[in-house]
Amino acid sequence: MPLFASDNVLVPTDFSEQSYQAINRAIESFGDTTKIHVIHVLSPLEPTQPGMVWQTVDHQTRTDHITTLFHKTFPSEADRPIKFSVIVGNPSSEIIDYAGSHTIDLIIIPSQGRTGLSRFLLGSVAERVVRFAPCPVLVVRR
Repeated sequence: MPLFASDNVLVPTDFSEQSYQAINRAIESFGDTTKIHVIHVLSPLEPTQPGMVWQTVDHQTRTDHITTLFHKTFPSEADRPIKFSVIVGNPSSEIIDYAGSHTIDLIIIPSQGRTGLSRFLLGSVAERVVRFAPCPVLVVRR
């Protein structure tokens, strides 16, 4: 029996162990993987980064690398067609925008569980998504 009756589920990934668990939990809970969206948000390249200065790295090469990594991690995607996207931008903003534009009914987001000063300085993507998402958010912790 599914945990939620949902049409479209979004699982943001940063390729951490927690995000793999969130993707697997979505697959187990919802069964129909055609309704599961997995996204990875890349931070924009800064003009002073070595790859940009030497013109060896651009958004397309980074996107191709991430897509290849996802297909290696989840090789049976052909049997289970998960919608995978790579977006460049601010993680929390892009996740919220993607959820709004793709009529996402539930976001399953992993949390790194930072506390104290590190959370204050680094911020929390999961917290911002919970606050501003246009749909319910399930936070998966260790």
